[in-house]
Amino acid sequence: MKSALIIRHVPYEGVAGFRKPIEDAGYAVDRIDVTDAAFSSVDLSAPDLVIMMGGPMGVYEAEQYPWISCQLRRLAGRLDADRPTLGVCFGAQMMAAALGARVFAGPVKEVGFKPVSISAAGADSPLRHVHDVSVLHWHGDTFDLPRGVELLASSDAYAHQAFRRGRNLLALQFHAEMGEDPRFDAWIDEWPESVLEAGKDIEAMRREHDELGPVAVAAGRRMIEEWLEGIR
Repeated sequence: MKSALIIRHVPYEGVAGFRKPIEDAGYAVDRIDVTDAAFSSVDLSAPDLVIMMGGPMGVYEAEQYPWISCQLRRLAGRLDADRPTLGVCFGAQMMAAALGARVFAGPVKEVGFKPVSISAAGADSPLRHVHDVSVLHWHGDTFDLPRGVELLASSDAYAHQAFRRGRNLLALQFHAEMGEDPRFDAWIDEWPESVLEAGKDIEAMRREHDELGPVAVAAGRRMIEEWLEGIR
């Protein structure tokens, strides 16, 4: 079987709704936490697919999180080799940094369910499945667009919501994997200040999750399914 490795930066940010299309595509899925003692010795170029999930830290906080620099070095080698890689939120920011772009704190917290605007390139990509779909956003950092990539999606708050390079590299700032996972409650419990800073109501967020989440996850699964069919 093909191998897929999920890199988890915090325990409550897993692959969630994306697991099914990954397994359906014939991948044997493994997972490692960055806090695992073995993480520093993992060859990130070896798996057929690497999926990097989110986290509350910033790419620029390497002094506080020494594993960031270690991960970036190995990730850069994987991306240079054009090995299939998916990054979500912090994972997308790590991809941007490994491709030489700046990652920095943005002007606002973007938290809640809302649609992204799909670019012309996005309409001709797997991102077409999330067109007009309210997906979960939960971040305050952003990145410059790396050289040689295509911008696929934007939002009213952040211009750079998704990019790809060729068929094998896909970076998503938003969380189309979340909407049916009970860990959403852990996000709210862990970061209630992010909800409030974004001008959102916590109970309203829970209602949005229940009402909009299943549609978002269904669209996200179709997006990942099509992307996996096209990788080389």
